Amino acid sequence: MTNKIKYFFLLLVPVFFACEGTFDDSYPETSEIHGLASPIKLDPGATEIILLDYFTNVASIDSVSFPEGLTGNFNMERKSCTIDPPGPNLPKMMEMKVWSSGYAYSLLLKKSPKVKYTFTFDPGDVTYQEVKITGEMNRWNRNLTYLNMEDGLWKIDLTLDPGKYQYLLILDGNEQPDPTNPVMQDNNIGGFNSVMEVGNLDRSKTPYLFASKYEHPNIAIGINNDVSIVYVFWENFMLPVNKLLLEKDMLVMAIPGEAAKYKRSWIRIWAENEYGISNDILIPLENGKVVQSSMELSRTDWESTVFYFMLVDRFNNGNSANDNPVNDPEINPKANHLGGDLAGITQKISDGYFEELGINTIWLSPIAQNPYEAYGLWPEPRSKFSGYHGYWPISSSKVDDRFGTDDELRELINTAHRNNMNVILDYVANHVHELHPVYQQHPEWATDLYLPDGTLNTEKWDDQRLTTWFDTFLPTLDLENPDVTAVMSDSALYWIREFNLDGFRHDATKHIPEIFWRELTSKIKREIAVPENKRLYQIGETYGTPELIGSYICSGMLDAQFDFNLYDKAVGTFARDNDSFVVLSESLQQSIDHYGSHNLMGYITGNQDRPRFISLAGGQVKFDEDTKLAGWTREIGVGAPVAYNKLQCLMAFNMTIPGIPTIYYGDEYGMPGANDPDNRRMMKFDGLEDMEMETRNVSKKLVQLRRNNIQFTYGGFEILQVKDQTFVYARKYFDKTGIVVFNKSKEEKNINILVPQHYNLKNLNNNFMGEIATENYNISIKLKANSFDVLTN
Repeated sequence: MTNKIKYFFLLLVPVFFACEGTFDDSYPETSEIHGLASPIKLDPGATEIILLDYFTNVASIDSVSFPEGLTGNFNMERKSCTIDPPGPNLPKMMEMKVWSSGYAYSLLLKKSPKVKYTFTFDPGDVTYQEVKITGEMNRWNRNLTYLNMEDGLWKIDLTLDPGKYQYLLILDGNEQPDPTNPVMQDNNIGGFNSVMEVGNLDRSKTPYLFASKYEHPNIAIGINNDVSIVYVFWENFMLPVNKLLLEKDMLVMAIPGEAAKYKRSWIRIWAENEYGISNDILIPLENGKVVQSSMELSRTDWESTVFYFMLVDRFNNGNSANDNPVNDPEINPKANHLGGDLAGITQKISDGYFEELGINTIWLSPIAQNPYEAYGLWPEPRSKFSGYHGYWPISSSKVDDRFGTDDELRELINTAHRNNMNVILDYVANHVHELHPVYQQHPEWATDLYLPDGTLNTEKWDDQRLTTWFDTFLPTLDLENPDVTAVMSDSALYWIREFNLDGFRHDATKHIPEIFWRELTSKIKREIAVPENKRLYQIGETYGTPELIGSYICSGMLDAQFDFNLYDKAVGTFARDNDSFVVLSESLQQSIDHYGSHNLMGYITGNQDRPRFISLAGGQVKFDEDTKLAGWTREIGVGAPVAYNKLQCLMAFNMTIPGIPTIYYGDEYGMPGANDPDNRRMMKFDGLEDMEMETRNVSKKLVQLRRNNIQFTYGGFEILQVKDQTFVYARKYFDKTGIVVFNKSKEEKNINILVPQHYNLKNLNNNFMGEIATENYNISIKLKANSFDVLTN
């Protein structure tokens, strides 16, 4: 293939040189779209496209042209499009052109892969009055999907993306696995769910693309399986087909000369055939040349980010003068302020803790002022709570004086920036504390605490998703009200404008209507990102289906969310001996299908709402117990020492898959704990035991591998082998190769891998303790029990 690529390069260069002037003249001096326009997923029914999601100045939009065979209309007044349901014979992807100030911008349309699936339950000789289904297909809503009795069978027609879905039946009010379905999966809380398989999950015939070779200005993209259509974008402009050379197993293109004017721009590529849509290719350019080394990346290249999340109060006490725990004898010390503050974080930046670990983005828990009194009550052992965590704001613009001052926050952020680190802030928009002026002055701005039937509207996460309160003293704001959205989005903007933050982590994303996210993102673009040419980042928190999670991710709302579905599978797989890698690989592939091969999703080692992974893996906390109660009633440690090895494997997984790896403070060495508040212990920097030191050193090495090997940032992703106890996948970016191998069994294993020939294995070395032997494209690696290795060149 190498000689063929060189031959194509010789053909291609004069073609592009001859057309270069005409080719480049089609681009505007300043783009009307800030960032890369996210692909638009066409619903099976009509789809509305809000052009403000993409264009910062919608007044400049002149017209819209739909692809051939697709009908719709452009609402000039609203600057939106409504696209009719796409017919079955149309391509899976299409280009829609939007004309703005005389230039044609390209938006990629992707047909929904949803298929009709008839779920059937045979009750046999048992008579039921009512049958419902709850599961991943309906966000585990118990009251949404009712089956109908037809010819002795209970049935329901569902429209779903291809995939595997966990579910339970509710038979006359009793929730249980499907007695007629032998396929079940552990639910991580002591029980099992049934599993249904929808659609064709075989990807063996769909196209697979990989970055093969670069000789400026030409790029060669390798292709596995035939393709019928390719889409190549530079920035938000689709390159003309006559500027591409396509053979059965190769696509060759030239970088537009206009790219030389941009410090950072991007090439994006997709392809399709009759069996499906390919993975996507993302290639960063610097002044028109392909970025080939991680050394060329900056902290604003968010794909290269590694997050570190800490609760400010629990990390480091840098200024004891601001210590002021709530004075209430009913508060257990675990639930009170422990003294961590902004000055303590600044100290650790200056001391080099984050730099040594390899972190380039710090995520701060909320720092807005919280109440000085205790609220809530845990029954046994009896304890109230302080707002040490920051999620009970009584102000949306004042720094909590127990964390520090405005100047100390500025010093933290300035110190981080001097050390090439980003700082993002956890922002709470969904709710306020009852003492917050917004609620005090406008109680009508809150949703109703009581439902029409008189019951409390608290913790109804799915049934009352946009109105439910977290607690009786935490009013949920009615963000459907434009006045409320205006106030809360302005408050968020204040933090970025005043303190030069780099973005947000947003709390309780799915409980906030889309109008708020669009308003906030529009303001950020219009008032900060575009004028200052900044690439800010917003990530949300949603527990739910991939479809629900993904509904908030687009150019007009959030950049990403945390992928809790994959996290749950990873916890079970790495913590428990009998959980299969097959389930994890299926979940990972589902995430890539939903969010893209180069997504900005967050992949966590843990967080403040889950028991510590290491205590689950070591058996100190059981999957089927009340993990909050465990933390209150007994001392939780690590348990079996093998838990450290399992934590190292989880860390290796997060650091080598697509997305943004996120370390929850203390997980870098193995801090134990049950659930809240036991998972929020004070950070330990010194006096680590041997296995803690080993785990921290492994974490450092993994972060450095992630940061220093560009194939783990922009490389393609390909599963090479998956079995119950072993898992192998590879990342490729031009000549750079990364191969990741896991053995989760209790014994040493010799794993044999046949590597596809498009990978460069020259100078491929192990980075950990695996013993490798390579012959042609066959790799043999010996791994100890519960271990991994990362091979790079």
